[in-house]
Amino acid sequence: MVDVIEAILKGIAMGLLLVISVGPVIFTIIKQSINNGKGGGFSFVIGVWISDFLLVVLSNLFSELVTTVMDFKMQIGIAGSIFLMGMGIFYIFFKKVHIHPEDVSMPMKTSDHAKIVLQGFLLNTLNPAVIAFWLTAATAIAVSHSIRDRIIIFATALILNMSADVAKVTLAGKLRKKLTVKNIRLINKISGLILVIFGTVLLFGVLFLVRKI
Repeated sequence: MVDVIEAILKGIAMGLLLVISVGPVIFTIIKQSINNGKGGGFSFVIGVWISDFLLVVLSNLFSELVTTVMDFKMQIGIAGSIFLMGMGIFYIFFKKVHIHPEDVSMPMKTSDHAKIVLQGFLLNTLNPAVIAFWLTAATAIAVSHSIRDRIIIFATALILNMSADVAKVTLAGKLRKKLTVKNIRLINKISGLILVIFGTVLLFGVLFLVRKI
């Protein structure tokens, strides 16, 4: 029971990190919702959800292959944890913010929902930061967690992130007014802090597992 609760809490932490991350996806969600209504916004986030689900599955399959074939589980887990903490430090101290009106106000050329879904899928899938995040998290978590725990962690993170996307679409107009440079800097720092904490927890989990073995 304790392991399940711990997995859920880690999934919530990962989900919160995704929720408050400020990148091209959130701006496009707002743009789609404003220019094409809630229908366009939901079509876009569906594409993002499909992409996230596939990336999570592929990342876990790849991490399972790596940790099974190689005898460097501790090194892989430590490297993944340090990478996450490094990303957090970057967001806290070095991430620069650039925001322009056209980022959220460019009109769509078509209202075809299938094309909007594809756009959401491609934008998320081709984002190196998203790929690095899922792969690093999956690899680090695979070292010290069972398959059941990993399913709980990633399912919780995805559900929380999907719920937030629904809220973003619904509140697109209000969110647009709040996305000032100052607010985005604050969000980046909070996001970085969560990354550092999450990476630290994973690192201690890996070291504890190795000592236990």
